[in-house]
Formats: sequence, C-alpha cells, structure tokens
Amino acid sequence: MKKIIISLIMTFGIISSTSFAGTLVINTDTSDAAPKAAFEYIIKKFEDENPDVTVKWNVFDHEGYKQSIRNFLNTDPPDVANWYAGNRMLPFVRAGLFEDVSDIWSDSGWVDGNLSENMEHAKKSMTIGGKQWGIPYTYYQWGVYYRKDIFNNLGISVPKTWEEFVKACETIKASGVTPITIGSKYLWTTAGVFDYLNLRTNGYEFHMDLTLGKVPYTDAKVQAVFDKWDELVKPGYFLENHAALSWQEALTPMINGEAAMYVMGNFAVAPLKEGGLNDDTLGFFQFPEITPGIPMAEEAPTDTVHIPSKAKNKTDAKRFLIFMSRADVQEEINKILGQLPINKNSGVKEGDPFLSAGLNMLNNAYAMAQFYDRDAPAQMASEGMKGFQEYMSNPDRRQKILERLEKVRQRVYK
Repeated sequence: MKKIIISLIMTFGIISSTSFAGTLVINTDTSDAAPKAAFEYIIKKFEDENPDVTVKWNVFDHEGYKQSIRNFLNTDPPDVANWYAGNRMLPFVRAGLFEDVSDIWSDSGWVDGNLSENMEHAKKSMTIGGKQWGIPYTYYQWGVYYRKDIFNNLGISVPKTWEEFVKACETIKASGVTPITIGSKYLWTTAGVFDYLNLRTNGYEFHMDLTLGKVPYTDAKVQAVFDKWDELVKPGYFLENHAALSWQEALTPMINGEAAMYVMGNFAVAPLKEGGLNDDTLGFFQFPEITPGIPMAEEAPTDTVHIPSKAKNKTDAKRFLIFMSRADVQEEINKILGQLPINKNSGVKEGDPFLSAGLNMLNNAYAMAQFYDRDAPAQMASEGMKGFQEYMSNPDRRQKILERLEKVRQRVYK
C-alpha cells in the first residue's frame, strides 16, 4: 500500500515542496493531536480514492507556520495550504498568492452537489472581490452559554431580543447572582462581546468594513454599539474583577452558580462539564437580536484550505479541495476535531446538544464573522482589544478610548 510522505516541521526552516507528476504537496499547521489525526484521516481517504496521487504532507507547528507561510507561498509553494477565512486570507489574495477557485463553487457537476447551495452560509467569508479563494472545512460556534437551573429558578425564558436579554440580566442581578461572567486578562474575550454587539446592532457588512479600516472608530454606528454595551456595563452585569482573570478562571463563578451566563466559544463546554455541570444545568442560546431586520450573522472562526497561485499540481489540488468539501468527509473529520462541518448535508456526533445547536444555528446564519482579532490587522486588533477591556473597567473613558482607536486606525490602514 502506498504510504503518505510526512515531514514534521516544528520550527521555521527551509523546506522543499518540489512537486512531481502524481504528487500532491500539502502544508498545514495541524501538529496538535486532533487536527493531526483529522488530516491523517483526510489524506489516507483521499489517496485511497485517488490511487494515481501520492501526498507529501509537511506539518508545521502553529508559530512556525505563521512565520513561514508567506515565504513558502512566494519561493517554494505547496499545492495546498491551510489557513483561515475572511480578512485573514485577504493579504494573500491581494498579494496574488492564493488561486481563484470560484469554478469549484459554481460547478454543480461534482459528486456532492452544488457547493454554493450546501455551503452558501459560508460563501461570504470565502469571497473577496466577488471571487472565492478557498474551501472551508471546519468551524465552531460562539454564543451565550447559561445556567439552565438559575434561569428556571428565576422564571427566565431564553431571551430572543435585546430587551429580553437586558431584563434577564436585571432579574439575575437582583437575585444576588452575577448575570455575565468574563475573564479579560487575555483581551480577546472582550472582542467576542464587541463583535456580537456590533453584528446585531449594525450587521455583518459593517463589521467587515470596520475591521478593514473603512469606518472611523468615532463613527455614530460604533457609538451605537457602545450605547448597547453601556446597558450591560454600567449596571454592573459583568463580573467585577474580570481584568484579573483568564477566560478559564472566569468559568469558576459559572460552575459555582455565582454567575449565570458567558459569551464564549463552544470550547468552553468541556471545562464547564469537567467542573461539574451537565446537560441539565448547562444550556446554549443564540446572541439575541438588537436591531430588528438586521440579518443574524454569527461568530464562527473558520479553518480553510487554499491552492497557492504558484502551485505546480493545481489539477490534483482542485480534486483535493472538492474532496474536502464533501459532506461525508467533513462529517468524519469534524467528529475527530469535535467541531462543526460547514457542508449542510453533514451531521455531527450524536448525543452532543451543543454541537447540534451550533450546527443548526450556523447552517441558518446569514454570514460568519471570523472574530475581531482575525478580521482586523494585528496592530489594530491589539489596540482595539486593549480599548475594549479598558472601557469595560472604566466606561466613562469611552470617548477617549474611541478617539485613541481612531488614531490607531489612521496609522494602521494608511
């Protein structure tokens, strides 16, 4: 039996991706256990179905990959490389380093049906300049995780609107419980709250324009986001000492029944259950509507695969992307990853209500945002999240914070 050729690269160095007939070179940053196992499954299945192709797989650690991807895309490109959706792929598209694969999305002749129908909800996050630049294969949901027992004891129904959400917070705080836990010692948790307030107040297109630097941070629509945030921060609905806590440490008040909700990604479920919660006490709901009529986009960080524009074996690379788009393939690899497939015809691991809820929510989403620190450039994201944390601790400094972020925006995007 033919063997997969694997190179494990843990630090940045010079590698050879030279391709030859019948060889498909794939570079990934999937060195962690679950992603590595998922790609082992993918590659073996692809080779079994395509016996004329031998895969050479170069595996990097995350930091080594980030340091080396631009270099190898320019100087020694593989045939396939993994990356991320949305604005994170924009620099490589602008530099002409990723191949336009719009034909895969528009061609209805492949075995799994029309890709634009099965993954229409993810198409916006793969589109730049009206063209598609890769294939998404896994993501996970964000939303509001909550204590069912606290809600039931207080007679609170799952809120669907902003008014219901704020009223729930008021009722919870009056009972002596903190409505929303958060740990902002590592700043990205604040971005999750900001993104959802922005997506629900102004919509997905505004979120993308803001993170692309097209909108001033002093804009009235950004101010409107902070008006809504004021309704949570100023009455004290967030955990008081959040700036001293990591996101993991902020789970403890929720586990202990001292806090009722957490705006977080689905990776929080495992440690919450390890802390003693179960499906009877832990629930999930979609972040509620704020502006009526705004389409409901979601936070769903998405992993993707791309064909470098200088790839030597684009024919087999395209076959590989089509293969990775299939419902059966995405279903199996996401069972390994413990995440969600993008293809609507895929299922999830049975018996997990959080994955089932996330799959239903994302399958029906208007679009997927990639999280503030993925969609914005690194320097803007860093300063933005510092500002969000500062605001949550000192809401009266809001205007000064937004004016400072506007100066950063002008410098970063000039």
